Amino acid sequence: MERRPQISEPLHDLRDHPKTPSMRALCQHVRLALFVLVCFCVLAIPTPAEAASPLPSPAGWPLSGSPVVQRGFDPPTVVWGSGHRGIDLVAQPGQAILAAASGTVAFVGSIAGKPVISIDHGGIRTTYEPVVSTLRAGERVSFGQVIGVLGTGGHCQGCLHWGLREGKNYLDPLLLVSGPGGRLRLVAEIQREIVKREAAARAAALSTSQPAAIMGSGGRPGSHGFLSPVTGPVTSAFGMRRHPLLKVWKLHDGTDFGAACGTAIRAPYAGVVTRAYFNPAYGNRLFLSHGRVDGMRVQTAFNHASRYLVRPGQRVSRGQVIGRVGSTGFSTGCHLHLMVWLNGRLSNPMSWL
Repeated sequence: MERRPQISEPLHDLRDHPKTPSMRALCQHVRLALFVLVCFCVLAIPTPAEAASPLPSPAGWPLSGSPVVQRGFDPPTVVWGSGHRGIDLVAQPGQAILAAASGTVAFVGSIAGKPVISIDHGGIRTTYEPVVSTLRAGERVSFGQVIGVLGTGGHCQGCLHWGLREGKNYLDPLLLVSGPGGRLRLVAEIQREIVKREAAARAAALSTSQPAAIMGSGGRPGSHGFLSPVTGPVTSAFGMRRHPLLKVWKLHDGTDFGAACGTAIRAPYAGVVTRAYFNPAYGNRLFLSHGRVDGMRVQTAFNHASRYLVRPGQRVSRGQVIGRVGSTGFSTGCHLHLMVWLNGRLSNPMSWL
């Protein structure tokens, strides 16, 4: 049986062979790809959870009167992504800007050619731009104090950009505004579970209170000229109930009307659109201010819509189609969740319609 001759000379290490220009280029590309991959892995590691700083109180709008939101909070899904890290309020150059809460001036100056002032409220900061101010860093300001006047050169014409931050995290400034909208913020989809836990905690606190404490008296239903916004049965009334998704006993803060997705949502009364934005719990939201009706300041909100056909600042007429029924946010199916405030107090919509 013939034996094959064995190779007595060891194989050389590939590193001993001279590299061609094409091989060197390939190695450089591989190193670059590995470097980029490591960077993305590091950025994807979640930061440790920290206790949230308490929001300042009392707090409110940085403008007098009833400001109109021109553009809502739209945070990016990743920290380096594009988005709208605050809200824009309709304002005029020279208009007085107010401190949204008491605190200490942290910064006054120019950023990217825009005059900016920021106020520290103890772990939470509010920012205002473009605002010209004579205050200095370190000065104390009180809630509602004039901190400057609206300047020019902002990213939008005729508006104040109002921001809220906790460290490097951007929050919805509407958290500071009491009344309609509540203490809610828009968050990225990756934070959905956090929002659920926060909502459950708020629900546990609410479960010990009486719903009558926040129910305004609407007078005799059906006597105010308001239409039902959709044609459909009431599927869930205002009051305490077990939340179908969170599985906790909490206040159902509006009235649900069953309607197919795409059904027209109509303005129940003439008014002005004050806000429209997305919230992870309420889905697509829209607020209408109806002014004074029968001696009451009336505001309505429409939730879970697939889309809206009107914008903040727009005046609508009674019966006008303002959007389409959907199932956005925390929803188990197509419906409209209607909310009503009477003189700033959350009320049972059916006590007014």
